[in-house]
Amino acid sequence: MEIVIEPAQLWHQTIAFAYEYKLLTSLVLITLLHYVKKGVLRLIKRRSSHRGEDRRNQINILEQLGNAFIIIVLMMVWSSEIQTLAISIAAFMVAIVLATREFIQCFMGFIYYLGARPFRVGDWIQMNNIIGEVVEMDWAKTALLEVDPETFNYTGKHVYVPNSQLVTQTVRNLNFMRRYRLHSFEIVNEPSVNAYSLLPAFQARAQAHCEYFRDVAERYKGLIERHLEQEFIRIDPEVEIKTNELAKVVVKVSLFCPTAEAHELEHKMYSDWLSLWFKAQKEEQRQLNAHMAEASQAHTKQIGEAQKAATGAII
Repeated sequence: MEIVIEPAQLWHQTIAFAYEYKLLTSLVLITLLHYVKKGVLRLIKRRSSHRGEDRRNQINILEQLGNAFIIIVLMMVWSSEIQTLAISIAAFMVAIVLATREFIQCFMGFIYYLGARPFRVGDWIQMNNIIGEVVEMDWAKTALLEVDPETFNYTGKHVYVPNSQLVTQTVRNLNFMRRYRLHSFEIVNEPSVNAYSLLPAFQARAQAHCEYFRDVAERYKGLIERHLEQEFIRIDPEVEIKTNELAKVVVKVSLFCPTAEAHELEHKMYSDWLSLWFKAQKEEQRQLNAHMAEASQAHTKQIGEAQKAATGAII
């Protein structure tokens, strides 16, 4: 006689077995769901690498959703025990909340991130005095690959910031500074030369240094200003001459340039300004020496004529 088990009966038997052996069921579910999650993520990474696309943000979100799904499934399996445990610790709930308030704040910061989306994985951000690229984010922390604020190069250090700071601290999105940035620097000299006489030549040299990336800078400028809905970027270098509290001449240069080449351009413009400055100093010194030589010759001539006049009077 052949025994036929109906699907409904098989399902009820499976559920009964799962509730009777919860520990074994939990281990099987964790293993199965973990390998399914890893397989899906590996498939997405393989396809994105073949297409040359940056899918780190989607991969990070899918990984966190997979972890949350595993936790929800385990809570469903152990629901009766969790309910009993929750009832038994109701009197200690306040103490538990106080003890875990930092974790709760981190989780609330993650919820705020999911709602506001001030940045995404791969963006450059600034939190407090830390600048870095977001490489990973989960419910507790945000991992940053630190960036030097002076050179905008990677330092090789990882910084882990609690998500609670997303709510309590200011977060600046610096993603538009990854390729181009507004860079400014100052050159200080003694007031020995008229700096305004050097301004046209220096501006021409600065313009020449920035000419090769002008077309790309124009497009990137338009992209940034459309996103921010505000025009505030000038492509041509701006040069301002002023004095400081020590009566020194200060030349301030501002330019919109590639982030990776900002300091190289700064050194070139430093070199141009100092070469013009020292050339002007030499020219001024040469003219002063020539003027002093002419004055000395004139004085010598006057003395000779006076001596001749005195000699003629004596004779």
